[in-house]
Amino acid sequence: MATRKLAASTLDRFKRILEERERELLAIIAEHEAERHEVRMAETAAERSPDPESAEGGSMAFEFEKELSVDRNTRDILAQVRRAIIAVEDGTYGACLVCSRPIKVARLRALPHTSLCVNCASRRR
Repeated sequence: MATRKLAASTLDRFKRILEERERELLAIIAEHEAERHEVRMAETAAERSPDPESAEGGSMAFEFEKELSVDRNTRDILAQVRRAIIAVEDGTYGACLVCSRPIKVARLRALPHTSLCVNCASRRR
């Protein structure tokens, strides 16, 4: 099935949205890195770190794992955003990677970095 081409103005709008999202995600990642650096510096300066077997140590480990998970998710979304920007530039934006059908504009508005139509995305779950 042939894909419909998005209007140039629509592509420009989505590219601006994606570039703004890329800047936001990079800022979030930088903030996470700065926070982790501060924690490492505080632990180094402390006379002792909490015992990992203690409640405090376990809580800190849980928080650290949660932060790493958020960081991984942020980096994954950033990669998707960057792929979407490339797709805008090479003319493939808005076409599903699996079935090649057009992704509805409403879906692109809700999730501008998506590369799958609703049907193909639901089959991957």
